[in-house]
Amino acid sequence: MNTATTTEPIDVRENILATGQRIMAGKGFSAVGLNEILTGAGVPKGSFYHYFGSKDAFGEALLDSYFVDYLADLDRTLAQPGMTMAQRLMHYFQVWQDTQSFLDCQGKCLAVKLAAEVADLSEAMRLSLKRGTAGIVSRLAAAIETGVAEGSLTIDADADSTASSLYQLWLGASVMVKISRSTQPFETALMTTHQILHLPQ
Repeated sequence: MNTATTTEPIDVRENILATGQRIMAGKGFSAVGLNEILTGAGVPKGSFYHYFGSKDAFGEALLDSYFVDYLADLDRTLAQPGMTMAQRLMHYFQVWQDTQSFLDCQGKCLAVKLAAEVADLSEAMRLSLKRGTAGIVSRLAAAIETGVAEGSLTIDADADSTASSLYQLWLGASVMVKISRSTQPFETALMTTHQILHLPQ
């Protein structure tokens, strides 16, 4: 069997998704035309429509793919050996600060970039965002519960609402960072996170 033939369709699809993720993380969804993605990926228009029925379908697949990678990274972060859960959580938020900035995020800030824009444009993309962010919050809640159980952090509310509050805090900070062109909102979010988890500054 020819290996190149069996792997080529996946490679082409993944190449289109990776190219679209990089471009759209910088420009948004509506501002990017298919030609720009296809030129960047080096594939003809027919290849795009072979894998994606429309730009909206592409956007949904793009977000689904993004969250698969994001959640896998989060799982690795929250399972790092030799650290308390509080340290793992703070490492996650430090990585967030490093990758979700107003500078070139190389596709790593896709959810932050597209959330407000596409939630009103496409129900399928909104639901993909909802599934992905729910996956993040549920993992944070489980990590917070573990941290409480091991004694590395304490919280005033339940783990689920604490996780939701933290995610919303950092999502809002990411938007404010883009508006202010300053990392100050992240510094405030980090300080607030320490307070919510009752950690020393």
